[in-house]
Amino acid sequence: QDVDLNHFRIGKIEGFEVLKKVKTLCLRQNLIKHIENLEQLQTLRELDLYDNQIRKIENLESLVELEILDISFNVLRHIEGLDRLTQLKKLFLVNNKISKIENLSSLQMLQMLELGSNRIRAIENIDTLANLDSLFLGKNKITKLQNLDALTNLTVLSIQNNRLTKIEGLQSLVNLRELYLSHNGIEVIEGLENNNKLTMLDIASNRIKKIENISHLTELQEFWVSAGWSCSPK
Repeated sequence: QDVDLNHFRIGKIEGFEVLKKVKTLCLRQNLIKHIENLEQLQTLRELDLYDNQIRKIENLESLVELEILDISFNVLRHIEGLDRLTQLKKLFLVNNKISKIENLSSLQMLQMLELGSNRIRAIENIDTLANLDSLFLGKNKITKLQNLDALTNLTVLSIQNNRLTKIEGLQSLVNLRELYLSHNGIEVIEGLENNNKLTMLDIASNRIKKIENISHLTELQEFWVSAGWSCSPK
C-alpha cells in the first residue's frame, strides 16, 4: 500500500494510524515542521519528507522496517535519531544545514548516502558503513579526501564543488567505478593507483595542467578534464 500526498499544504503529520499495512508514505512539498505520529506505521519501508520545514530528525524509533528515508530540502542541522533504523539502505539529506557527518554507526545496511548541498567540512564517522555503494557529498566545504578506507564496496564517490586540493585517500576503494571531483582546487592527477576499475573520472573545473597517471585505468570510458571538454584515454 502506497500513500502519496505531495503538495497538499499539509502542516502536520496526523491521522495515519489506520494505515496498518502501508509500505510507502510520500509527503513531499508540504509545510510539515515536525516528524510525529508515525509510531503505528511499523510496516513502512519508504518515508519521503522532501521539501518541508523539518528542523529535527525524531520519532522514527518504531519504523524498524524502513529502508528508504528522504528528508532533503528541509532545515536540519544535525544527523540524529536514526539509531534504530538498522534496515535502512538509502538515506537522502540533501540541501539542509548539516555541518557534521555523525550518528550513522548503526546503519550497517546502508548502501546509498546522499549529503550534498550542506555545510560539511570533513569526511568522518563513516567507518561502520561497510556496505555503502554510493556516497554523494557534492556542494559542501570539504578540504580533504580522508577516512574512506573502510568503504571497500564503494562504487560511486561524488565530492564535486568542495575545497579539495589533492587526490588522496582512495587506495582502499578498489571497487570504485565512478569518481566525481569537478569544481575543486586539484592541481595534479594522482593517487589513483589502486582504482583500476574506474569507468568514469570527472576532474573538470580544477587547476590541472597536465594529463598524467591514468594510463593504468584501462576500463575508463569517460574522462572529463575541463568544463565542456572530455577525452577518451584509449
